Amino acid sequence: MALLPMVPLGSVLVPGMVLPLHVFEARYRALVTDCLAGDAEFGVVLIERGSEVGGGELRRDVGTVARILEAVHFDDGRWGLGCVGVRRIRVEHWLPDDPYPRAEVVDWEDEAAEADVGERLAAVTASLRQVLAAAAELGEPVAPATVELSDDPVLASYQATAVAPFGPVDVHALLVEPGPDSRLARLAAMLDEEAEFLARRLAMSAETFDPEDGGAGDG
Repeated sequence: MALLPMVPLGSVLVPGMVLPLHVFEARYRALVTDCLAGDAEFGVVLIERGSEVGGGELRRDVGTVARILEAVHFDDGRWGLGCVGVRRIRVEHWLPDDPYPRAEVVDWEDEAAEADVGERLAAVTASLRQVLAAAAELGEPVAPATVELSDDPVLASYQATAVAPFGPVDVHALLVEPGPDSRLARLAAMLDEEAEFLARRLAMSAETFDPEDGGAGDG
């Protein structure tokens, strides 16, 4: 068990994911200073209810360790950070938020992948690219549909989680899956559902455009 500074956020960090942060609250400025004087690591967990600013939020107990790769200290005391998620953790016990959130945590390694995980990964990659292409066609700000995933199934399952167009609650549900096989299986189901939703949106968009008059049909 380790004692770790913690940053609750309204978004989810997963291993392998890049996390830019703008730090302006006094308590988190102190956290960054202490982190940089040590191993440059802190934990990130999802806020279940509440705000990122001010404290008093309700937090999830599974998160990811972030490592600071770049740090810029501004004249007014703010920090600009470039971080990356490095490993998954479980919170065993929260300490008082003085001078900033801290918790006793343990690393939570993924289960080993099964022999046929490569087939699952290939299917998820194809579905992910289809969903990203459809979302881009609708003007959504998403990753390129040509996204490449790692050959390592654990890292690949997290990469797919990070770039899929899902909200924080869905991403957290993927983060807490025991290992790459269950995560990829859940991703496949979620991507299929998202593909159907995007297909309906695209069909509706096409119906509202009449090529004969160059605009909306009945509007």
